[in-house]
Amino acid sequence: MFNLDSVIIEFDKGLRTLFSEAHSARPYPDAGLPEAGLSESEKKKTVALMRINHCGEICAQALYQGQALTARDPQVQQKLEQAAQEETEHLAWTAQRVHELGGHLSVLNPLWYSSSLAIGAFAGLLGDKWNLGFLAETERQVGVHLQSHLAELPPQDQKSRAVVQQMYVDETQHSDMAVQLGGAELPLPVKLAMQFSGKVMTRTAYWG
Repeated sequence: MFNLDSVIIEFDKGLRTLFSEAHSARPYPDAGLPEAGLSESEKKKTVALMRINHCGEICAQALYQGQALTARDPQVQQKLEQAAQEETEHLAWTAQRVHELGGHLSVLNPLWYSSSLAIGAFAGLLGDKWNLGFLAETERQVGVHLQSHLAELPPQDQKSRAVVQQMYVDETQHSDMAVQLGGAELPLPVKLAMQFSGKVMTRTAYWG
């Protein structure tokens, strides 16, 4: 369980997530790919989609950190922290892509982070099997969401598509990991509530 030191550490992580530039240990998925010729409408839509993805990664960081804070099993904590590191790379990839296209990140990121941290910590308090089940379902829904973005992105925008495709691969692995560690299947009402909250975030982030 968490103590004051772990709370302070997580607070520091939150500040870094929100206000520091994220870095990627792996090469950027779009490295070396040419910039596509996008119309203004295509560029505007792509920026909005990538901003949504960045918001999703802000939420994922907070969820993982909150879950790790209250997880009971040291192995579960380690896996959550490892997954959070990969989500940090996603932050770097999506932020760079938004800036390359002349866009801006969501001004509501602090709100998304704080609410997701609280949800993650609560999930951890329910016990590791429900904690992991929540993680698995979250990543499954994120995967569906990323697939829809691949269908919406301009076909010629190989840079954005490479970023989203690698994110999809990583999120699928996170979901599989949670199930393998004993994640429980969540009740349908909980899944529907998660879908609803996700739609609120994506629709709000689309416009800023």
